[in-house]
Amino acid sequence: MTEQSSATETSFYLGFDGGGTKTDCILMDAEANVLARATAGPSNPLRAGYAKAWFTLSDAADVVLERHHLKASDIRGICAGIGGAGRESVAKRIATFLERAFPEAAVTVTTDLAITLNAAVGEGEGVILVVGTGSAAYGRDAHGHTARAGGRGPWFSDEGSAFDIGRRALAAVVRAEENRGPQTALSAKMLKWLGCTEWTRVLDWVIKNPDDVFPRIFPLVGELGDKGDAVACEILTAAASSLGDLAHSVIGKLAMQDREISIAKAGGTNGRSKFFDAAIDARLHELAPHAHVVALQMKPAEAAAKMAINLGKRQAHA
Repeated sequence: MTEQSSATETSFYLGFDGGGTKTDCILMDAEANVLARATAGPSNPLRAGYAKAWFTLSDAADVVLERHHLKASDIRGICAGIGGAGRESVAKRIATFLERAFPEAAVTVTTDLAITLNAAVGEGEGVILVVGTGSAAYGRDAHGHTARAGGRGPWFSDEGSAFDIGRRALAAVVRAEENRGPQTALSAKMLKWLGCTEWTRVLDWVIKNPDDVFPRIFPLVGELGDKGDAVACEILTAAASSLGDLAHSVIGKLAMQDREISIAKAGGTNGRSKFFDAAIDARLHELAPHAHVVALQMKPAEAAAKMAINLGKRQAHA
């Protein structure tokens, strides 16, 4: 049997995990075998804009389709977990774009939190703490009730996120330079880390695109925190405390304080700093002593692709 004839007899599905920094795309067959993966830029339309989000989703899909010589019409189901899709208007616009781009596919658009929770606990109960460009906690109890906290954007939410940590680190450098705060190793490394030679360039960059500046500072803060820099450690400890509060809020809303539940950490900051990881774990244990911190069972984009398969099967039997 040729590869082309096989493609026409097999159903294919796409799963997207789109955030403020990057987008993962997974191609699966009907048996949930991962056939191809791709990573592209940001696709949260509230942070990157709709044009950028659509371009990113198309670019990631094109890569995985090309690897298996598939066309858009070969895709039978799509699940896209997109940052910002908690707003119905956002989810609808993304869904409309995907439906037009993939005319034979059953399409569902949900939040990146929903697919990450499925990646952690499947259809069961539990809580996730997602820390990337933004931050949020999301949970589901045994009855299917859900709750969330955070994830409302950097100006009055997203505490403890890479954006928040980067902003606090840059502010600490400024205070140290003006003798209004303690000295820190961040001062000597910040400009070089950002690839700049003067602060006016950093200021212009922040004004133009803060999402491109603050989150990229996080790895430097994590590195110096692991080396014991007092200011970096203080920033990371405060961030961990705020993140624990997000999870605690969700646990309280779902009345799971006295239950042995699973809490999974996810997002781009996870596993990047031993000090930060330990600080988050300690805060979670303090606020939810009966909970168990667990790893994701799979990548969120894989969970999204499996959700697309289930959606396609349900619609086929409807």
